[in-house]
Amino acid sequence: MAGVSQSTFKKNTIKTYHSILSKLAALFGERDLTSLTPEEVLSFLTTINQGTKPLTKHTRYSQLTAFFNFVTQNLDPDFRNPCNAPMLRKLYRSSGPIRWKILEKELMDEIIFRTTKSRNRLILELMARGGMRIGEVLKLTSDDIEDRKLTLRGPKSGKEQEIVFIPQKVADRLKEYITNKGIRPDQRIFPISYTAGREVVNKAGKVVGIHLRPHDLRRHAATYASRSGVPIEIVSKVILRHANLSTTQRYLGTVSDIEAMRWIDNLYS
Repeated sequence: MAGVSQSTFKKNTIKTYHSILSKLAALFGERDLTSLTPEEVLSFLTTINQGTKPLTKHTRYSQLTAFFNFVTQNLDPDFRNPCNAPMLRKLYRSSGPIRWKILEKELMDEIIFRTTKSRNRLILELMARGGMRIGEVLKLTSDDIEDRKLTLRGPKSGKEQEIVFIPQKVADRLKEYITNKGIRPDQRIFPISYTAGREVVNKAGKVVGIHLRPHDLRRHAATYASRSGVPIEIVSKVILRHANLSTTQRYLGTVSDIEAMRWIDNLYS
């Protein structure tokens, strides 16, 4: 994407575009872009999307579409974007907004309280009480901890660092764990792989009979805060550390009729 300043995009956006364009160049590097057909693009997308989720497939199609649009707008006005072919647009069209199932506080408390291993419980609490991503939790070192204030270095946003605030009880347990394990300032607090971290979450869900994913815990932190009266700006900027409110609103899930009536009753009681 020559001519586009890297400052225009987040680091992760650049990384994902580089990944798909590298694959495109490896397959069609010797070809003129104008010679690519929709059928060839479909074959390419089918190959790189094997075993991926529908959302990932749609994202990669959108990235490729954006790249070809860039070529049309900046390099060759006569270039026809092969991704605009009706068959591709129909195949990769968005299925609409995702409706997340939100875990109630009572169930989340049970999941955490029934996790007896201190390491695993802390991992769950940092996500469910602090709104952290699993990758952020696993990267934490002892030096990143300052009582209730945690410093995330090299976060997903592309910033140099971000700050997370956690409840005092969780902070106390985390401090005790670090002390008891003799973890040095530069050592990771939870030196396990991403796969192992996901399995910790999966097993915790099985104990209460549900399928539990790491992001369910982060989403719970946001939803519980929002429904407890925390302003959405705080949920967005402090708990989830999102760049805009629209991203946060997708996290908050749907409200059932029963819950809506309960909120109205509480409001006017």
